[in-house]
Amino acid sequence: MVVAPTLRTVVRRLPFGLAVLAGQEALDRPVRWVAVSELEDPTPFLEGGELVLTTGMRLAGANAAPYVERLVARGIAGLGFGVGLGHEAIPGELLDAAARAGLPLLEVPRETPFVAIGKAVSDLLAAEQYEEITRAFAAQGRLTRAALRPEGPRAVIDRLARELGGWAALLDEAGAVRHAAGRGADAVAGVLPELGRLRGRSPGGAPASLALSTPGEHVVVQPFGAPRARGFFAVGLGKPFTPVEHTVVNAAGSLLTLVLEHGRENLAAERRVRSAVLRLLLAGEMEAGRQVLELLGDRLPDGPLTVLAAGGDPEAVLEAAGEEFAAVADGRVVAVVPAARADAVAAALAGHGPVGVGAPAAPEELRTGFAQADRALAAARRGAEPVMRFSDLAGQGLLALLDAEAAEAFSAALLAPLREYGSRADLLESLRAYLACNGHWDAAAQRLGVHRHTLRYRMRRVAEILGRDLDDPAARAELWVALNVGDETA
Repeated sequence: MVVAPTLRTVVRRLPFGLAVLAGQEALDRPVRWVAVSELEDPTPFLEGGELVLTTGMRLAGANAAPYVERLVARGIAGLGFGVGLGHEAIPGELLDAAARAGLPLLEVPRETPFVAIGKAVSDLLAAEQYEEITRAFAAQGRLTRAALRPEGPRAVIDRLARELGGWAALLDEAGAVRHAAGRGADAVAGVLPELGRLRGRSPGGAPASLALSTPGEHVVVQPFGAPRARGFFAVGLGKPFTPVEHTVVNAAGSLLTLVLEHGRENLAAERRVRSAVLRLLLAGEMEAGRQVLELLGDRLPDGPLTVLAAGGDPEAVLEAAGEEFAAVADGRVVAVVPAARADAVAAALAGHGPVGVGAPAAPEELRTGFAQADRALAAARRGAEPVMRFSDLAGQGLLALLDAEAAEAFSAALLAPLREYGSRADLLESLRAYLACNGHWDAAAQRLGVHRHTLRYRMRRVAEILGRDLDDPAARAELWVALNVGDETA
């Protein structure tokens, strides 16, 4: 949730000569949007938090008070009244009603277009969103630096409490509090009974985090450690967590895991760090990933990059990768190498299992490169090839890009009504010929050796049985794929 600008900010920062005539004590209300309405009752079209703008076309003295009451009940931020059109001045009844209700009432000069106010508020909202995201990135950087201090986890907890303006606590596997920071951290005692929901991983999977809320307290609890939970941390605020604050909390969890694992054997710790950096890179967090690597004395290669996904024993593959950036992800090794060295690295890794090679990509396109390498690895496994490049895979046509099992299931489901329609195999063959000839009746009939009227009858039956319009290009494409996949899997 973006922190919206307050009505006071709108009045002070926008150069529109807005004058506050009532409700001055409520100017700190957030303005979440601007709504223009001349309705007597615009509330069905409002969500709350809007600055409502009107020229009072339908307002008279008698309905001013009910109009204000409805707006207040809906929870709008304020009311802007444009003078010089329907009214030369704000009606006294409306001014009195707004003052009684504590509703901020702004006078909008005749020369100020309502649309200009809407655009300006939209710009303020965008600026607030950008500032909040920027703060989140800065907070992640400070958390990263805290994680590299000698006190490790305690420094992360201290930093997290300061970043969010709440409290944070570090707990061990048994739930004992090892460190706490921030005002109100004694509230962590109320979290301890809930830890059982995060301990141990049931067959269905344990929740990744817990969110606990009371009227005056909002708490998030997360486990950290890999592959099993080696401890927990809790964070408490006096207000609901925003999405950006959740991002900061998640970053702290990742860093706590990294700090914990760093105490183990150096090589294994370095590999885990690289895996976490890989996740950041694939999530689009390029700057955060680079910062972590630089703090560890490492860096990503320059220039166009190629992503490789390799099967085989991870330990052996990592050793074969040498000094290249490589990490384990979901059972396979992913390497990010300069595009110029991709062939040499692929050859080295292929000695230990199949390798998929993505197309060269810019650093910010690593997620696409990873998806390509993964697809190529799957194709290499299916075809028992030592190395498969995505560019070669793409050159084999659309079917080569499809997941084999998913494509087979799609084909079976789509064509099942035809296959179950008695013994009429001629319908399938007729459909294949019709599609191969791009819907040309004479050519398809000649290929089948039947009269074109016979073929037309068969296609009508196919369309009825499948419930598809054979004149629809999308339907033809789906049927063509299904027929060809059926051929490959038959």
